[in-house]
Amino acid sequence: MIKTELEKRKLPSVLPDGIDFKNDKNTWTVRRAELLETLASQEYGVAPPPPESVTYEIMSYNNNDFGGKAESGCLTLRANTENGMFNFPVTTFTPKTENKHPVIIYISIKKEIFSNYLPVEEIIDRGCGIVHFWIGDVSADRNDDFSSGIASMYSRKKYSWGKISMWAWAASCALDYVYTCMQKADTEKIAVAGHSRCGKTALWAGANDSRFKYVFANNSGCSGDAISRGKVGEHISQITNTFPYWFCSEYKKYSECEDNMPFDQHFLLSALAPRKIFLTAAKEDTWADPYSQFLSAAAASEVYEALGYKGLVCEDRMPVPGDRFDEGSIGFFMRSGGHFLSRTDWNAFIDFFLK
Repeated sequence: MIKTELEKRKLPSVLPDGIDFKNDKNTWTVRRAELLETLASQEYGVAPPPPESVTYEIMSYNNNDFGGKAESGCLTLRANTENGMFNFPVTTFTPKTENKHPVIIYISIKKEIFSNYLPVEEIIDRGCGIVHFWIGDVSADRNDDFSSGIASMYSRKKYSWGKISMWAWAASCALDYVYTCMQKADTEKIAVAGHSRCGKTALWAGANDSRFKYVFANNSGCSGDAISRGKVGEHISQITNTFPYWFCSEYKKYSECEDNMPFDQHFLLSALAPRKIFLTAAKEDTWADPYSQFLSAAAASEVYEALGYKGLVCEDRMPVPGDRFDEGSIGFFMRSGGHFLSRTDWNAFIDFFLK
Protein backbone atom coordinates (compact mmCIF):
# COMPACT_ATOMS: atom_id res chain seq x y z
CA MET A 1 0.00 0.00 0.00
CA ILE A 2 2.78 2.45 0.89
CA LYS A 3 4.58 1.78 -2.37
CA THR A 4 1.35 2.43 -4.29
CA GLU A 5 0.81 5.72 -2.47
CA LEU A 6 4.40 6.80 -3.20
CA GLU A 7 4.03 5.93 -6.88
CA LYS A 8 1.05 8.27 -7.08
CA ARG A 9 3.26 11.16 -5.94
CA LYS A 10 5.78 10.60 -8.79
CA LEU A 11 8.75 11.70 -6.73
CA PRO A 12 12.18 12.43 -8.23
CA SER A 13 14.67 9.73 -7.31
CA VAL A 14 17.30 10.38 -4.69
CA LEU A 15 19.49 7.44 -5.69
CA PRO A 16 21.03 7.20 -9.17
CA ASP A 17 20.67 3.73 -10.70
CA GLY A 18 23.52 1.24 -10.65
CA ILE A 19 25.55 2.66 -7.75
CA ASP A 20 26.49 0.51 -4.77
CA PHE A 21 26.19 3.00 -1.93
CA LYS A 22 26.53 0.34 0.75
CA ASN A 23 30.05 -0.65 -0.30
CA ASP A 24 31.15 2.74 -1.55
CA LYS A 25 30.47 5.26 1.20
CA ASN A 26 32.36 8.00 -0.66
CA THR A 27 29.77 7.81 -3.44
CA TRP A 28 27.05 8.59 -0.90
CA THR A 29 29.13 11.50 0.44
CA VAL A 30 29.17 12.99 -3.05
CA ARG A 31 25.46 12.40 -3.62
CA ARG A 32 24.56 13.81 -0.20
CA ALA A 33 26.49 16.99 -1.04
CA GLU A 34 24.45 17.26 -4.25
CA LEU A 35 21.19 16.98 -2.29
CA LEU A 36 22.30 19.74 0.08
CA GLU A 37 23.36 21.98 -2.79
CA THR A 38 19.96 21.56 -4.45
CA LEU A 39 18.06 22.32 -1.25
CA ALA A 40 20.27 25.32 -0.48
CA SER A 41 20.10 26.88 -3.93
CA GLN A 42 16.40 26.19 -4.51
CA GLU A 43 14.73 26.33 -1.09
CA TYR A 44 16.56 27.36 2.07
CA GLY A 45 19.26 29.60 0.65
CA VAL A 46 23.04 29.43 0.57
CA ALA A 47 24.50 30.10 4.02
CA PRO A 48 27.93 31.39 4.99
CA PRO A 49 30.44 28.88 6.32
CA PRO A 50 30.32 28.06 10.03
CA PRO A 51 32.09 30.57 12.29
CA GLU A 52 35.74 29.92 12.95
CA SER A 53 35.16 30.02 16.67
CA VAL A 54 32.33 30.21 19.18
CA THR A 55 33.00 31.52 22.67
CA TYR A 56 30.68 32.05 25.60
CA GLU A 57 30.15 34.10 28.73
CA ILE A 58 28.21 32.78 31.73
CA MET A 59 25.57 35.32 32.74
CA SER A 60 24.06 33.30 35.59
CA TYR A 61 24.43 29.80 37.02
CA ASN A 62 22.40 27.61 39.40
CA ASN A 63 24.02 24.48 40.80
CA ASN A 64 20.88 23.36 42.62
CA ASP A 65 17.98 23.70 40.20
CA PHE A 66 14.78 21.62 40.29
CA GLY A 67 15.31 20.66 43.91
CA GLY A 68 18.92 19.73 43.37
CA LYS A 69 18.36 17.45 40.36
CA ALA A 70 20.00 19.70 37.79
CA GLU A 71 22.37 22.53 37.01
CA SER A 72 21.23 25.43 34.88
CA GLY A 73 22.88 28.41 33.28
CA CYS A 74 22.19 31.44 31.14
CA LEU A 75 24.95 32.06 28.61
CA THR A 76 25.82 34.44 25.83
CA LEU A 77 27.31 32.74 22.77
CA ARG A 78 29.63 34.78 20.60
CA ALA A 79 30.46 33.86 17.02
CA ASN A 80 32.73 35.71 14.63
CA THR A 81 31.20 36.78 11.31
CA GLU A 82 32.38 38.74 8.28
CA ASN A 83 31.13 41.92 9.98
CA GLY A 84 32.29 41.31 13.53
CA MET A 85 31.05 39.36 16.52
CA PHE A 86 27.45 38.22 16.78
CA ASN A 87 25.94 37.40 20.19
CA PHE A 88 22.83 35.50 21.20
CA PRO A 89 21.65 33.99 24.50
CA VAL A 90 21.14 30.32 25.31
CA THR A 91 19.90 28.59 28.43
CA THR A 92 21.18 25.19 29.53
CA PHE A 93 19.85 22.51 31.87
CA THR A 94 21.96 19.48 32.73
CA PRO A 95 21.04 16.55 34.98
CA LYS A 96 23.33 15.90 37.90
CA THR A 97 24.93 12.59 37.03
CA GLU A 98 28.36 11.01 37.16
CA ASN A 99 27.91 9.54 33.70
CA LYS A 100 27.79 11.29 30.35
CA HIS A 101 24.31 12.32 29.33
CA PRO A 102 22.44 12.94 26.07
CA VAL A 103 21.82 16.54 25.03
CA ILE A 104 18.93 18.07 23.09
CA ILE A 105 19.47 21.42 21.38
CA TYR A 106 15.97 22.86 21.28
CA ILE A 107 15.18 25.56 18.72
CA SER A 108 12.25 27.44 20.19
CA ILE A 109 9.39 29.44 18.69
CA LYS A 110 8.71 30.87 22.13
CA LYS A 111 10.99 33.21 24.04
CA GLU A 112 9.88 31.89 27.39
CA ILE A 113 11.65 28.70 28.41
CA PHE A 114 9.10 27.24 30.75
CA SER A 115 6.27 26.97 28.24
CA ASN A 116 3.71 24.34 27.39
CA TYR A 117 5.99 23.31 24.52
CA LEU A 118 9.01 22.37 26.65
CA PRO A 119 8.57 20.16 29.76
CA VAL A 120 12.04 20.90 31.13
CA GLU A 121 11.79 18.94 34.38
CA GLU A 122 10.40 15.83 32.70
CA ILE A 123 13.23 15.86 30.16
CA ILE A 124 15.79 16.29 32.96
CA ASP A 125 14.16 13.42 34.88
CA ARG A 126 14.74 11.20 31.86
CA GLY A 127 18.46 11.96 32.01
CA CYS A 128 18.75 14.40 29.11
CA GLY A 129 20.36 17.84 29.03
CA ILE A 130 18.77 20.77 27.20
CA VAL A 131 20.27 23.72 25.35
CA HIS A 132 17.50 26.22 24.56
CA PHE A 133 17.54 29.25 22.29
CA TRP A 134 14.79 31.42 20.85
CA ILE A 135 14.81 32.08 17.11
CA GLY A 136 13.95 35.76 17.68
CA ASP A 137 17.31 36.26 19.38
CA VAL A 138 19.04 35.07 16.20
CA SER A 139 16.95 36.92 13.61
CA ALA A 140 13.40 38.20 13.96
CA ASP A 141 10.64 35.94 12.67
CA ARG A 142 9.19 38.60 10.41
CA ASN A 143 9.72 40.12 7.01
CA ASP A 144 12.26 42.78 7.95
CA ASP A 145 14.26 42.77 4.71
CA PHE A 146 16.91 40.68 6.48
CA SER A 147 17.96 43.54 8.70
CA SER A 148 17.84 41.96 12.17
CA GLY A 149 20.26 39.81 14.10
CA ILE A 150 22.57 37.51 12.19
CA ALA A 151 20.95 38.57 8.90
CA SER A 152 22.69 41.94 9.18
CA MET A 153 26.13 40.36 9.64
CA TYR A 154 26.52 38.91 6.14
CA SER A 155 26.12 40.34 2.64
CA ARG A 156 23.04 39.22 0.74
CA LYS A 157 25.03 39.63 -2.45
CA LYS A 158 27.08 36.64 -1.29
CA TYR A 159 24.54 34.60 0.67
CA SER A 160 20.91 33.93 -0.19
CA TRP A 161 20.01 32.26 3.08
CA GLY A 162 16.51 32.61 4.49
CA LYS A 163 15.61 32.76 8.17
CA ILE A 164 15.36 28.95 8.49
CA SER A 165 19.02 28.72 7.45
CA MET A 166 19.94 31.49 9.89
CA TRP A 167 18.26 29.73 12.80
CA ALA A 168 19.93 26.46 11.73
CA TRP A 169 23.30 28.27 11.74
CA ALA A 170 22.65 29.24 15.36
CA ALA A 171 21.89 25.62 16.25
CA SER A 172 25.34 24.65 15.00
CA CYS A 173 26.86 27.44 17.12
CA ALA A 174 25.08 25.98 20.14
CA LEU A 175 26.44 22.58 19.15
CA ASP A 176 29.97 24.04 19.14
CA TYR A 177 29.38 25.04 22.76
CA VAL A 178 28.20 21.51 23.63
CA TYR A 179 31.26 19.93 22.02
CA THR A 180 33.81 22.25 23.55
CA CYS A 181 32.37 23.12 26.97
CA MET A 182 29.89 20.49 28.16
CA GLN A 183 32.31 17.86 29.41
CA LYS A 184 29.59 15.39 30.40
CA ALA A 185 27.76 15.56 27.08
CA ASP A 186 27.58 12.27 25.21
CA THR A 187 28.58 13.34 21.70
CA GLU A 188 26.99 10.20 20.23
CA LYS A 189 23.65 11.28 21.70
CA ILE A 190 23.17 14.88 20.60
CA ALA A 191 19.84 15.83 19.06
CA VAL A 192 18.46 18.97 17.47
CA ALA A 193 14.74 19.47 18.01
CA GLY A 194 11.99 21.87 17.03
CA HIS A 195 8.28 22.29 16.38
CA SER A 196 6.56 23.66 13.26
CA ARG A 197 8.89 26.23 11.59
CA CYS A 198 11.52 25.22 14.12
CA GLY A 199 10.97 21.59 13.11
CA LYS A 200 11.86 22.60 9.57
CA THR A 201 14.89 24.35 11.02
CA ALA A 202 15.92 21.28 13.02
CA LEU A 203 15.83 19.13 9.88
CA TRP A 204 17.90 21.64 7.90
CA ALA A 205 20.37 22.07 10.78
CA GLY A 206 20.80 18.31 11.08
CA ALA A 207 21.19 17.87 7.34
CA ASN A 208 24.04 20.39 7.23
CA ASP A 209 25.83 19.45 10.45
CA SER A 210 26.59 15.75 10.79
CA ARG A 211 27.59 16.20 14.43
CA PHE A 212 23.88 16.06 15.19
CA LYS A 213 23.28 12.33 15.57
CA TYR A 214 19.52 12.66 16.03
CA VAL A 215 16.88 15.03 14.66
CA PHE A 216 13.46 15.47 16.24
CA ALA A 217 10.98 17.39 14.08
CA ASN A 218 7.42 17.89 15.32
CA ASN A 219 4.61 18.94 12.94
CA SER A 220 7.14 20.40 10.48
CA GLY A 221 4.84 19.86 7.50
CA CYS A 222 5.07 22.03 4.39
CA SER A 223 8.68 22.66 3.33
CA GLY A 224 9.80 20.54 6.27
CA ASP A 225 9.17 16.80 6.37
CA ALA A 226 6.03 16.64 4.20
CA ILE A 227 6.18 15.78 0.52
CA SER A 228 4.92 18.73 -1.55
CA ARG A 229 3.57 16.70 -4.46
CA GLY A 230 -0.02 15.72 -3.80
CA LYS A 231 -0.02 17.40 -0.39
CA VAL A 232 -3.19 18.71 1.25
CA GLY A 233 -3.34 21.76 3.50
CA GLU A 234 -0.50 24.25 3.12
CA HIS A 235 1.29 24.51 -0.23
CA ILE A 236 4.41 26.28 -1.44
CA SER A 237 2.33 29.14 -2.83
CA GLN A 238 0.82 29.82 0.58
CA ILE A 239 3.96 29.45 2.66
CA THR A 240 6.05 31.64 0.35
CA ASN A 241 3.37 34.33 0.25
CA THR A 242 3.04 34.42 4.04
CA PHE A 243 6.61 33.64 5.06
CA PRO A 244 8.85 34.43 2.07
CA TYR A 245 11.71 35.34 4.39
CA TRP A 246 12.03 31.76 5.65
CA PHE A 247 13.45 30.74 2.27
CA CYS A 248 15.57 31.97 -0.60
CA SER A 249 13.84 33.84 -3.40
CA GLU A 250 14.20 30.89 -5.79
CA TYR A 251 11.73 28.80 -3.83
CA LYS A 252 8.75 30.94 -4.81
CA LYS A 253 9.06 29.88 -8.44
CA TYR A 254 7.70 26.46 -7.47
CA SER A 255 4.36 27.93 -6.37
CA GLU A 256 1.52 26.09 -8.09
CA CYS A 257 3.98 23.78 -9.87
CA GLU A 258 5.23 21.40 -7.19
CA ASP A 259 4.95 18.46 -9.59
CA ASN A 260 7.70 19.94 -11.75
CA MET A 261 10.24 20.48 -8.97
CA PRO A 262 13.55 18.64 -9.43
CA PHE A 263 13.43 17.75 -5.71
CA ASP A 264 10.98 17.23 -2.88
CA GLN A 265 11.20 17.04 0.90
CA HIS A 266 12.35 13.41 0.94
CA PHE A 267 15.65 14.87 -0.31
CA LEU A 268 15.94 16.66 3.03
CA LEU A 269 15.28 13.53 5.08
CA SER A 270 17.61 11.52 2.86
CA ALA A 271 20.43 14.01 3.41
CA LEU A 272 20.38 13.01 7.09
CA ALA A 273 21.24 9.38 6.33
CA PRO A 274 22.47 7.32 8.03
CA ARG A 275 21.79 9.31 11.20
CA LYS A 276 18.56 8.98 13.14
CA ILE A 277 15.36 10.95 12.55
CA PHE A 278 12.17 11.04 14.60
CA LEU A 279 9.11 12.69 13.08
CA THR A 280 5.89 13.39 14.95
CA ALA A 281 2.58 14.20 13.32
CA ALA A 282 -0.99 14.85 14.44
CA LYS A 283 -4.16 13.49 12.87
CA GLU A 284 -6.01 16.83 12.87
CA ASP A 285 -3.00 18.85 11.70
CA THR A 286 -4.20 18.79 8.10
CA TRP A 287 -2.29 22.01 7.30
CA ALA A 288 0.94 20.06 7.85
CA ASP A 289 -0.62 16.89 6.32
CA PRO A 290 0.48 13.92 8.46
CA TYR A 291 0.13 11.48 5.56
CA SER A 292 2.55 13.45 3.38
CA GLN A 293 4.91 13.56 6.36
CA PHE A 294 4.69 9.79 6.65
CA LEU A 295 5.23 9.19 2.92
CA SER A 296 8.31 11.41 2.98
CA ALA A 297 9.77 9.18 5.71
CA ALA A 298 8.90 6.12 3.65
CA ALA A 299 10.54 7.59 0.54
CA ALA A 300 13.74 8.43 2.43
CA SER A 301 13.83 4.91 3.83
CA GLU A 302 15.23 3.53 0.56
CA VAL A 303 18.37 5.62 1.08
CA TYR A 304 18.94 4.14 4.53
CA GLU A 305 18.39 0.65 3.14
CA ALA A 306 20.81 1.31 0.28
CA LEU A 307 23.42 2.26 2.87
CA GLY A 308 22.80 -0.95 4.84
CA TYR A 309 20.58 0.46 7.60
CA LYS A 310 16.95 0.01 8.54
CA GLY A 311 14.93 3.04 7.57
CA LEU A 312 11.24 3.33 8.44
CA VAL A 313 10.10 -0.01 9.86
CA CYS A 314 6.31 -0.19 9.78
CA GLU A 315 3.28 -2.11 8.64
CA ASP A 316 2.31 -1.71 5.00
CA ARG A 317 -0.47 0.81 5.61
CA MET A 318 -1.01 4.48 6.31
CA PRO A 319 -0.67 5.50 9.97
CA VAL A 320 -3.45 6.01 12.50
CA PRO A 321 -3.33 7.89 15.83
CA GLY A 322 -1.32 5.97 18.39
CA ASP A 323 1.05 4.43 15.83
CA ARG A 324 4.68 4.63 16.83
CA PHE A 325 7.18 3.15 14.43
CA ASP A 326 10.60 3.36 16.07
CA GLU A 327 12.50 0.18 15.23
CA GLY A 328 14.55 1.68 12.40
CA SER A 329 16.73 4.75 11.93
CA ILE A 330 13.67 6.75 10.86
CA GLY A 331 11.03 6.90 13.57
CA PHE A 332 7.50 8.15 13.10
CA PHE A 333 4.75 8.83 15.64
CA MET A 334 1.19 9.93 15.01
CA ARG A 335 -1.13 11.12 17.75
CA SER A 336 -4.64 12.51 17.79
CA GLY A 337 -5.17 16.26 18.12
CA GLY A 338 -3.76 19.21 16.26
CA HIS A 339 -0.72 21.40 15.74
CA PHE A 340 1.10 21.37 19.07
CA LEU A 341 4.29 20.08 20.69
CA SER A 342 2.99 17.93 23.54
CA ARG A 343 4.54 15.89 26.32
CA THR A 344 3.35 12.83 24.42
CA ASP A 345 5.50 13.89 21.46
CA TRP A 346 8.51 14.55 23.69
CA ASN A 347 8.24 11.21 25.47
CA ALA A 348 7.86 9.32 22.19
CA PHE A 349 11.02 10.97 20.91
CA ILE A 350 13.00 10.42 24.12
CA ASP A 351 12.05 6.72 24.09
CA PHE A 352 13.60 6.59 20.61
CA PHE A 353 16.55 8.77 21.65
CA LEU A 354 17.53 6.68 24.67
CA LYS A 355 17.44 3.27 23.00
